[in-house]
Amino acid sequence: MKPPVGAYVVDTRSGRIGIVMGHEGPYVQLRPYGGGREWDADPAAVRHATPAERLRAATAYANARSRGEVP
Repeated sequence: MKPPVGAYVVDTRSGRIGIVMGHEGPYVQLRPYGGGREWDADPAAVRHATPAERLRAATAYANARSRGEVP
C-alpha cells in the first residue's frame, strides 16, 4: 500500500500512528501525531488508521501537552 501524503496510518510493526510525510525509496516516511521525529516504515506494514485510532492519538497528544511533555 502506498498511502497518500497527509494520510493517517498505523505502522503495524510498532503500533504507532503517524502522518504520511512522503515516500523515500521503498519506505513510507511517517511523523508522529502532533509532530516529532520522522521514521521510515515498510509500505507493506502500514494501514489506514481508524477514526477511533486517530482520536486516541489526538487525545494522547493533548494530554502530553497539558502535562508539559511536548511543546
